[in-house]
Amino acid sequence: MMNLTFYPTYFLLVGIPGLEHEHIWISIPFCIIYIFALLGNIMVMVVIITSPRLHQPMFIFVSMLAFDDGLLCTSFAPKILSIFWFKNRAISFNGCLLQMFFIHSFTSIESGFLLSMAYDRYIAIYKPLQYSSIITRRLITRLAIVFVVRAVVLIGPFLVMIKRFPAFKTNVIAHSYCEHMAVVKLAAADIRVNSIYGLFVAFTVVGVDLLFIFFSYIMIFNTVFSLPSRDARLKAFNTCTPHMCVFLSFYSMALFSYLSHRYGEKIPPDVHIIFSDIYLLVPPMLNPLVYGIKTNQIREEIWKLIKKH
Repeated sequence: MMNLTFYPTYFLLVGIPGLEHEHIWISIPFCIIYIFALLGNIMVMVVIITSPRLHQPMFIFVSMLAFDDGLLCTSFAPKILSIFWFKNRAISFNGCLLQMFFIHSFTSIESGFLLSMAYDRYIAIYKPLQYSSIITRRLITRLAIVFVVRAVVLIGPFLVMIKRFPAFKTNVIAHSYCEHMAVVKLAAADIRVNSIYGLFVAFTVVGVDLLFIFFSYIMIFNTVFSLPSRDARLKAFNTCTPHMCVFLSFYSMALFSYLSHRYGEKIPPDVHIIFSDIYLLVPPMLNPLVYGIKTNQIREEIWKLIKKH
């Protein structure tokens, strides 16, 4: 029998299968969302860095999230747009693995930052008198290092495991970017270990982070509703609203994208891939809007910056 497997030097990204003839139109909202996400997160970072009033733990976490969001959408949006505009589907084997590493790492880091922000709000409301002694810059730095190291340690093995595949059935990836399982399914080998490890990483990152975030908000709500004054309850609740909007948008899209890729055989491929793209593009665009609109201090500093120019 003829050997139909090979080891590719590059992959071909399809974009959105079945909608190739609509790529140019799909690229318009994608490009607009990417520009808004990039400019919005840059503005949030600049405002927080240049405003001494915002050099507080809560806003430092917001700036870290904005930095991660900017890197996340930049790790894949330019390549998607090059597919849509120039039909530039080719990506080198190592380039594909690198894109996969960055996309999964930045989403893991974002999950960690959202957990840190939930913890920050929990301490601010549950133990307000001890807030400044608990949430210090040293703690923030340590948390950032822990979540970056966690991402590298957990996502790094993906690359090694894929490199160890002896051959692939095809080099055509029916996706817009190099997603772990989309690449693994092309291998002409047993992929059970990769699939199990992928589940382990998803549970370790999303499962654990979500568990602690929900626990933090249960404690927060319990404390808020026990406050004697209605105004005090509203004020405390309003400080948490931006964080709740951000983590709900991120995790709801993340869970849909993850579960549909593994178990959504009945979901049309184009629908699944569009939602996968939206999951990586929309939260980075929404986060600066949520914090800019809902957080008075950031909104005021943005207006000051705009008036100066």
